[in-house]
Amino acid sequence: MAGMSGGRYSEVYRRSIEDPEGFWGEAAGAVSWYRRWDRVLDRAKPPFYRWFPGGMVNTCYNALDRHVEAGHGSRPALIYDSPVTSTKKTFTYHGLLDIVSRCAGSLSDLGITKGDRVIIYMPMVPEAVISMLACARIGAIHSVVFGGFAAPELATRIDDAKPKLVISASCGIEVNRVIPYKPLLDKAIEIARAKPERCVILERPQLEASLVPGRDMTWEEFMAGDPAACVPVAATDPLYILYTSGTTGIPKGVVRDNGGHLVALTWSMKNIYGMDPGEVYWAASDIGWVVGHSYIVYGPLFHGCTSVLYEGKPVSTPDPGAFWRVISDHGVAALFTAPTAFRAIRREDPEGEYIRKYPRSGFRRLFLAGERCDPDTLLWAGKHLRVPVIDHWWQTETGWAIGGNPVGLEMLPVKPGSCTKPVPGYDIHVLDNEGRELPPGQIGNIVVRLPLPPGCFPTLWQNDRDFVKTYLSEYPGFYETADAGYLDVDGYLWIMSRTDDIINVAGHRLSTGAMEEVLASHPDVAECAVTGVKDPIKGEIPVGFIVPKAGVNRPEGEIVLELVRLVRERIGPVASFKLAAVVKRLPKTRSGKILRGTMKKIADGEPFTVPPTIDDPAILDEIRESLAGLGYPKGR
Repeated sequence: MAGMSGGRYSEVYRRSIEDPEGFWGEAAGAVSWYRRWDRVLDRAKPPFYRWFPGGMVNTCYNALDRHVEAGHGSRPALIYDSPVTSTKKTFTYHGLLDIVSRCAGSLSDLGITKGDRVIIYMPMVPEAVISMLACARIGAIHSVVFGGFAAPELATRIDDAKPKLVISASCGIEVNRVIPYKPLLDKAIEIARAKPERCVILERPQLEASLVPGRDMTWEEFMAGDPAACVPVAATDPLYILYTSGTTGIPKGVVRDNGGHLVALTWSMKNIYGMDPGEVYWAASDIGWVVGHSYIVYGPLFHGCTSVLYEGKPVSTPDPGAFWRVISDHGVAALFTAPTAFRAIRREDPEGEYIRKYPRSGFRRLFLAGERCDPDTLLWAGKHLRVPVIDHWWQTETGWAIGGNPVGLEMLPVKPGSCTKPVPGYDIHVLDNEGRELPPGQIGNIVVRLPLPPGCFPTLWQNDRDFVKTYLSEYPGFYETADAGYLDVDGYLWIMSRTDDIINVAGHRLSTGAMEEVLASHPDVAECAVTGVKDPIKGEIPVGFIVPKAGVNRPEGEIVLELVRLVRERIGPVASFKLAAVVKRLPKTRSGKILRGTMKKIADGEPFTVPPTIDDPAILDEIRESLAGLGYPKGR
């Protein structure tokens, strides 16, 4: 790979690719095992590779017990910060171990044993984390479903996982509303073919839930069990199932095993994020997403850090300084969030006035992931925070970073934009549609040579066929990421867009992500999105959606003309960028990803269903009106 000579990162990366068994066997030494593995990697049945077969381990033990046994029981493990309920609470490692052990015993009292599935459908409350760890403690497989998911989506996950138990809450709480969970759960169970035997409901004071006699019990009733010890499980046994967001029909249940997950996430906390035990780490996400699994719950606790569990939306509160308040209050050393959060902050506080209000003496780094990071957002954050701003890239399927800047190994130069170095363990290539390797600078399909490193999904839940068909069939021997980008001459990986966001304009393959970078560089633009729409002459043409910064009062047509000129100057006339609409907001999922595919279907006049993960469905009507003003869909 180009640009891989010199430096500690290069040395570590090269060894991880040339000797993966030696590399990950050494990393596994940081983990407590009941029984050492027979071999580091089982290559007997490709493409179904398994890490640490024969090893026996327990995820909960490594997250809690071993730190207490090492004398760190008084160290804060979890800080619960809930501005929507005016609550702050800190759990030490010893305190969290005590309540998780009792929760595990209560699960056992309900007949939950090793290999049983438990669905957790909860808001961002400590009981959700406790439930996850308690399942891991007794070898049960948890499946967290994002709180507030609609009943049909929850029902499909119940049917696929077939849980014995569902743990839920009476409601979730957002800034200006209470979301009843129990009616959604009741409807989902009514729809589902696979009926859970029992439900545990956390009653919250904001809304009382109606319980079904004989099936439902309160959290207080449930938590009457005696503490349970850890149950050793095979390294290759499943820890959890996480269904990819927005699935329809048969959902894709990403499986995470115990051993590889434990080794990879433990390694990542120091080497990728530069964290030391005892430091405070905040992943501003939700436990319903993979980020919440990996870096609210498991990664920080494996490494002995303190993790922040934040209930609310930091950029949706009336206070644009919510992020900085949390960092200041709790001494956060590193923040992990999505670029969309910083675009929203920048829109409301373009001069960084709220940032300056809060002391952040221990804050060292900002990590961004979740979608493409435009250079202007990265540079703005770095200017006002005065810390390194590091983009990194990964997926639900991988469970941890594919590309990043491994600051624990070596702080590499930052190139603004969605630009990273391949993380040790990932052998990344860029191929054309025929599977040929592309030279540096050419956009193509980003793939990873098999086997994937530990921590990545070994398959889909009870669905090996779709695992191979969806991810491994297009380029045999490689995992298809479905992201498009290129490697530059220095070995940096540039993520441009999803492969389905590469549009074909009169025979020219163009990245909508590259156009978004240009639009985002305009001083009046807070957020933007570009999608391709059908065109009778050129096949496809790009259409832009622009959200101006707060306080911008210039005529919309004037801004659009400047943007058209800017794309023409930086990408060229070949882009055929001539249409853009100024909108108040962009349709997003609750995790902050822009719903470009839905916008494209509206523009093309194609049928679509409202994604269950959408933050606010009313935004789609605004997009529809904006497209109608541009003459789309054509002929309607």
